[in-house]
Amino acid sequence: MWQKVALILIGLGVLVLAIWGIKDFFTQADIPLLVRIAAGAIGGGVLVLIGIAIKDRMDKSKKDDFKGVER
Repeated sequence: MWQKVALILIGLGVLVLAIWGIKDFFTQADIPLLVRIAAGAIGGGVLVLIGIAIKDRMDKSKKDDFKGVER
């Protein structure tokens, strides 16, 4: 149980730092607009791919043919 709590706290900390860094990156005036747009598109694409991978993994776990087999 404590491992799950620790992982949640670490995840929240990383999420807060990532959001802060992303906000700072996109609000900098000295970074060209094209670079900010490209970085946003790449980040959005990565998030979509991660979401698709998680969805596929969850779908495959529901259809697991070997759930009752002992290892």
